[in-house]
Amino acid sequence: MMFLAFALALVVTATTAAFFKWRIPVWTGAMAGVLLLFTLSGQPGPLTLFLSWLALAVVAVPLNHIPWRREFLTHPILQAFEKMMPQISETERVALDAGTVGFEGELFSGNPNWDRFTRQPLGELTVEEQAFLDGPVEALCDMIDEWETTHFRANLSEEIWAHLKKHGFFGMIIPKAYGGLGFSAVAHRAVLQKVSGMSSTLGSVIAVPNSLGPAELLMHYGREDQKDHYLPRLADGREVPCFGLTSTTAGSDATSIADYGVVCRGQWQGKETLGIRLTFEKRYITLAPVATVVGLAFRLYDPEALLGDTEDIGITLALIPADTPGVDIGRRHFPLNNPFPNGPIRGNDVFIPMDYLLGGEEHVGQGWRMLVECLSVGRAISLPSSATGGAKTAAMVTGAYARIRKQFNLPIGRFEGIEEALARIAGYTYAISALSRQTATVVDAGEKPSVPGAIAKYQATEMSREIIKDAMDIHGGKGIILGPKNYLGRAWQGAPIWITVEGANILTRSMMIFGQGAIRCHPYVLKEMQALEIPNDEERLKTFDQLLFAHIGHSISNAARSFVLGLSFGGFVAVPGDRKTKAYYRKLSRYSAAFAFMADITMLTYGGKLKQKEKISGRLADILGQLYICAAMMRRFEHDNRPAADQPILAWAFHDAIYKIQHAMRGVIDNYPLRWARPFLRFVVFPLGRIERAPNDRLGHKVAQLMLSPSETRSRLTRGIYRSDRTNQAVGVLEALLPDVIASEPIERKMLKALRLGDISGYTFDEQLDDARQKGVLTEQEADLMADVRQRSLDVVSVDDFDLATLQAGLTRMGDAIREGKSQEAA
Repeated sequence: MMFLAFALALVVTATTAAFFKWRIPVWTGAMAGVLLLFTLSGQPGPLTLFLSWLALAVVAVPLNHIPWRREFLTHPILQAFEKMMPQISETERVALDAGTVGFEGELFSGNPNWDRFTRQPLGELTVEEQAFLDGPVEALCDMIDEWETTHFRANLSEEIWAHLKKHGFFGMIIPKAYGGLGFSAVAHRAVLQKVSGMSSTLGSVIAVPNSLGPAELLMHYGREDQKDHYLPRLADGREVPCFGLTSTTAGSDATSIADYGVVCRGQWQGKETLGIRLTFEKRYITLAPVATVVGLAFRLYDPEALLGDTEDIGITLALIPADTPGVDIGRRHFPLNNPFPNGPIRGNDVFIPMDYLLGGEEHVGQGWRMLVECLSVGRAISLPSSATGGAKTAAMVTGAYARIRKQFNLPIGRFEGIEEALARIAGYTYAISALSRQTATVVDAGEKPSVPGAIAKYQATEMSREIIKDAMDIHGGKGIILGPKNYLGRAWQGAPIWITVEGANILTRSMMIFGQGAIRCHPYVLKEMQALEIPNDEERLKTFDQLLFAHIGHSISNAARSFVLGLSFGGFVAVPGDRKTKAYYRKLSRYSAAFAFMADITMLTYGGKLKQKEKISGRLADILGQLYICAAMMRRFEHDNRPAADQPILAWAFHDAIYKIQHAMRGVIDNYPLRWARPFLRFVVFPLGRIERAPNDRLGHKVAQLMLSPSETRSRLTRGIYRSDRTNQAVGVLEALLPDVIASEPIERKMLKALRLGDISGYTFDEQLDDARQKGVLTEQEADLMADVRQRSLDVVSVDDFDLATLQAGLTRMGDAIREGKSQEAA
């Protein structure tokens, strides 16, 4: 019995030291103190005590005697570390150096400060920004006719183009000093959210000039004369920009692009000039067909040493007027029936002067770094904001439709199968909205969130794909029949586009999120890598020793925290919140510690091979992404002053995310290469087993019901989207009809009861309604309401039909263009 007490005392002391990250001397003293107490008591026996003292001495003496530790422990580990370090490509090195680390770094620490995080206010719109949304943006949404745009025009109307230019939509990120709007990232998000909820075509046109493009690059790296010339013209729409990065042979590995330029002398405007002769073939370039100025990425070579001693200078950027001789631009791709301007750019033997280089000669060879630093900001806003708008619109129209559409004399939203999809739509919409606002807020705080931006792009577009799938399922035939009355079909067609652009989601998940985060956001890994580059051997060993044992302590601490918090349901951490939300924060602290521990274990096990273990990296990316989403949702909930009515949606979204975290952690452990270690990992990460469950049916029912009627919760969930019925847009029509449908339901039940009892009769609804009116079953007011709701509901659920000539009219120009292109190729 005494031996068990002795063993338990040692384990508790060691675990406590690890949990609270005691320094090595403090841990040594604590363990020695426990041994001393038992030694003085004479229990549990001299042999056990002697062996325990010996074990402590063997471990503690080398750890506390720094010279011995460095010679016999750190030095061999340093040599092994140098060998196992992965070979980092130029692309990866630049990506690692770009961006900043924010709250995601605390998730890697395993001990996030939730109170500090949630107390930071979320970004809000200024009076000027709100006025822009209520004025020019609202007016722009009034003009949208997505069927005309996508089926007949394959382009925006001249009226919309003029409106965009007149009101500065292309210059939202350009400072006012250059004629731009100078809006915040939160305002940028709000504009894209509102417009993209109505038209992904129009949303794309607005997003690109305000994301990765000439304006962003000019503001950071442009010469003053370039800024003075281009930024005012970009702001007022005199210049329409595009940026050519992706080439035919290089997409994700952009540093391998085959497009090249050679420094040489040539004729420019009648004079011999030092310049660059370019050959390039770009594709998938948004706005290229309508662009007047082209940003171009290419590899620059200087074989004649006209700029210096280096021949292969590297990725370089230039700004080229679209009418430059030799530039072939204007043709269009047709991405899944979404006609936003997108197409190829080609050039062969195109000569440009050195003045066209973005930032001038001093920025040659720095193009990839310039792109990555700007891309982290654009990726954090454009697609997450657009996905938010699409999700909110789908949530609003689908909730209303599920109440208006009836089967078996019941709103389809009352059926459990529909409830399940509605709950998923609401939960994912809440998560996407919180995530996109979080990333926009950190951009406004001055961060360049490379890892959160990748998380937001991947998670927002994946969840929005699930949302539109569920919305289509609920709408049934209404969703698949294209025409002016269809408000979902184009969004469904376009979902794979947003999955693909700005870094395909498979790549983003399996390589970028954890691949960058594990090095950049980890408290020690990047510092350890940098320590290897210290030229002085003694200083390198000293620095690496300090980092190594801090890292080891970090890993042991997170293992202890994962185990203890798993056993205690997070009971040993101080967290903010009320009775319900405290449990959420504790759960997040527990899984943050488990994630940090698993990240260290996988990096230690795989070393440089982790780059190729994309399935493992993808699962760890899922864990990090869901933790970040949960953090964003909690911050939103706190910012909204913890509205009790929103609790069911938050609970659904939170438990869904936690369940996914558990599933991903199980996948990492089940596929861990050392089979004998798997039970230990399960014991540390899941000491009580896998106890998380997906949101249950009762919770899903509560969430679904919130979608079926107007409420503050439903309004908060969908705030910021266009909902006017002035122009007969679907969102406004459905929202205007919904209260009347709800008001008519008791009347309808009274009428159906009378019909069952034989008090009224008739073959059609109109005959039954007239009979009910005449016999006094319904008052005149009730009958009028029923007639009105019936007609408006039929209008909502109706679909389009066409004669063949009308359908062919929308396709004729496309066919003519294809035939013309083939003729040109043959010629």
